[in-house]
Amino acid sequence: MVVLVAAAPGLRGHLTRWMIEVQAGVFVGQPSRRIRDALWRVLSDRIGDGQVVMIEPAKNEQGWATRTAGRDRWSPRDFDGLILIARPRKH
Repeated sequence: MVVLVAAAPGLRGHLTRWMIEVQAGVFVGQPSRRIRDALWRVLSDRIGDGQVVMIEPAKNEQGWATRTAGRDRWSPRDFDGLILIARPRKH
């Protein structure tokens, strides 16, 4: 799954080659690891002031891992093997 916030329309179009957009900015699919890595390179390089979160399968207790990029993003934190998401602090 990929979630885009405030992203350029071109990024959304790029993702629709590999995934289905089920809601504005929310994409689901099962691309291979190679394709996910290639998508991540494009997304993280071109997200600009937007935000992107990718949730992907992983061999851990939760069964998934996350990648984040962009401005004011929520960030994954590892608490003894349990991944929780921390909100950015407002200044």
